[in-house]
Amino acid sequence: MLFVLNLPGPAASGTRTDGVAVLTGGPGRVPHGVAVLVAGLAERMLVSGVHPSVKPGELGTAARIPERLNSCCVDLGFEADSTRSNAQEVSAWVAKHGFKSIRLVTAAYHMPRAQAELEARLPDDVLVVPDGVNAGLPLGAMLIEYAKFQVSWVLLRVRPA
Repeated sequence: MLFVLNLPGPAASGTRTDGVAVLTGGPGRVPHGVAVLVAGLAERMLVSGVHPSVKPGELGTAARIPERLNSCCVDLGFEADSTRSNAQEVSAWVAKHGFKSIRLVTAAYHMPRAQAELEARLPDDVLVVPDGVNAGLPLGAMLIEYAKFQVSWVLLRVRPA
């Protein structure tokens, strides 16, 4: 039950990071990342785990990303298909751009596992700012996510990234 009560909410208002990484998989995530980018709170945005059939222009239109930002500042990651591969995709993107801070946008219930996987792959000097999106998950599904988090936590200690 503590897992549910301690889920992270949105990042503090006005929090600025070098980049914003949005993990696909649920409602509200991409629009939230776009709002961060539009507000000037990050230089670039990565949408990780995009289906290979999606074209950049299609996502930009569907997510209402202003063209001036879509053409310069939005990257799509097509490789990830799990939380672990999201973390690999995001960490490669962070290294490519030399970022020292990253805002991680995903569902609040998914944040503990996503953040653990990402931080295991990033250098210690990169700050990860959790920015949880309220996705409303039934208690049973929340318990499954907690179990996944526990497995991930153990595996990262036994077999580091």
